[in-house]
Amino acid sequence: MTPRINWRSVASAVLLGACASAGWAQGQAPQGQAAQGQAPQGQAPVDRVAAIVNGEKIMESEVRAILGTRPPTVVLTAAQKKEMQESAINMLVDDALMRQFLKKYVAAATPQEIQKELTDLSDDLKKKNTTLEEYLKTSGQTLDQLKQDVSGAIQWRNYLNKQIPEDAAKTYYDTNKPHFDKVLVRASHILVQVKPDAPPLERQAAQQKIEAIRQEVAGGKIDFAEAAKKYSDCTDSKVKGGDIGHFRYKSVVVEPIAKATFAAKVGEITGVVATDFGYHILKITDRSPGELSNYANMKDVVREVYAQDNEWYQRIIAEQRKSAKIEVFLQ
Repeated sequence: MTPRINWRSVASAVLLGACASAGWAQGQAPQGQAAQGQAPQGQAPVDRVAAIVNGEKIMESEVRAILGTRPPTVVLTAAQKKEMQESAINMLVDDALMRQFLKKYVAAATPQEIQKELTDLSDDLKKKNTTLEEYLKTSGQTLDQLKQDVSGAIQWRNYLNKQIPEDAAKTYYDTNKPHFDKVLVRASHILVQVKPDAPPLERQAAQQKIEAIRQEVAGGKIDFAEAAKKYSDCTDSKVKGGDIGHFRYKSVVVEPIAKATFAAKVGEITGVVATDFGYHILKITDRSPGELSNYANMKDVVREVYAQDNEWYQRIIAEQRKSAKIEVFLQ
């Protein structure tokens, strides 16, 4: 997680914190800067430029803040540390590109808008018996950094309001209402794995196998959990009798599985469901009623999920990277 705004988040203006970590792998500093070295004992690490995106600097302290979210008990190899460092830098580069995009196409947030978001955040924190000051300390942010994040979230929200018409947002809400009502379903599945590009005869054989398994379960010849342990190609769930836990309608399981499970009742077994992983049958084991939502009160959230579902963030970033000047100095 990053201390910056998570542009891909479902909820609008979601503020994500990260604990600052001590110490950091050495890297090459930009020309004109002193070579990086270990900070003297008892002193904070020297903050140097980690990357520059179209002239905007990303500091090592920002990279450290992201990597500080890793559990300290997890021991990583040198290759894993390098991979995590590259991922953190890429995340920050993407954030910078998005801010620059919004600055170009969307009016800046007003001081009044920013203050309202901060007030709302403070009120939410009070309900959790904490304060804004404690939040900033925990997340490794300054108040100015938080204000910048809030400003970006407001711009993203305003951008989506212009790009997604009211009728499209309402239709999306109606189609995906179980998600916005926070309904949870729990299911178990049996998978017969086959690649999407497998030859027709191979796919046909896989489909016949899953249909035979379904008939065996439906006929009471074998319990679903036992069938999962015996037949399923999903190594993670088969040991648990096919259980894949509770999930929301969006962003957790692939769409064909979500549609099949949310349309079924507890205790029912779905028909054969095809995905890129192969063929599945699923048994619904639990369903929560959720909380009845109202479109008028959550238009911004609906647009956020719509954008996430259609990969708007990823497509914007991909386009911005084509012409961006990106310099990375950490190695």
